[in-house]
Amino acid sequence: MNHPFLLIIVKVTIFSLMLAMGIKFSLETMFSFWRKPALLFRALFAVVVLVPLVVVALLKLFNLPLEVAMGLVFLAASPGAPLTTKRTKMAGAKSSQSASLQLTLALLAVIITPLTLAIFTILFQSIPEKLTMLDVAKQVTIVQLLPVSLGLLLQKYGANYAVKVEKSLTFIANFLFFILVILACIIGFPLLFKLWGLPLVAITIMVIVSLGIGHVLGGPDEDHRSILAISCIARNIGLALFITILNGLEKQVIPTIVAYLMVGAVLGVLYSIYHKRKLAKLP
Repeated sequence: MNHPFLLIIVKVTIFSLMLAMGIKFSLETMFSFWRKPALLFRALFAVVVLVPLVVVALLKLFNLPLEVAMGLVFLAASPGAPLTTKRTKMAGAKSSQSASLQLTLALLAVIITPLTLAIFTILFQSIPEKLTMLDVAKQVTIVQLLPVSLGLLLQKYGANYAVKVEKSLTFIANFLFFILVILACIIGFPLLFKLWGLPLVAITIMVIVSLGIGHVLGGPDEDHRSILAISCIARNIGLALFITILNGLEKQVIPTIVAYLMVGAVLGVLYSIYHKRKLAKLP
């Protein structure tokens, strides 16, 4: 599969997912988390600061292959996965607060993603810097900030029309994401055997520690714990793939992204089952 075709698929998929997200959730939904500044700070600190620091520690402690290191870096720089709300609902969390954090991360990605990548290139000179912060910010604006903003505006000023198109657009966006995941697996699966051993251990550690960070910083409220835990591991796979392709590194890095997707899905489901059972025992 050639690079331009895959890039187009990734762009269309991310744009569709973000537009559907903006249409589905209102500005009022987004503000629900903002009304709890202490919780919002802990959530952003966990997802945006501590998870990338986990990757920094892994790169310092382990002599990982460059392609694996870059994959973890691109994932660390890509918060706010489109399907986070669905995953947190599996863990028994309230969808409104999860959606609020998800929208917030999607909007802030235009700043978070290029800044995180820039910090990693400073800390690790072996990581190639093919795109400037401004280049990344422009691309993230086009595929993520713009469609989310359009969706939110349509929800606010054209609610009747938004209701009509939301289900169809969500179906199309989810279908495109499914196709994208399949294509990524086709490209990356033949090379997954190279990730056995230390790379797979590093990926597993990243997922487990990220879950722990979110769970602890969620505080005593079990609902907040599950939201932060899942949000920490739910990296934006589409955005990570987009950055990978823009850097011309899809063949080297996609196996790491696919491996993270698999490990994150398995451990995320196990956490959700554990947490939902815990909630069921509460009075």
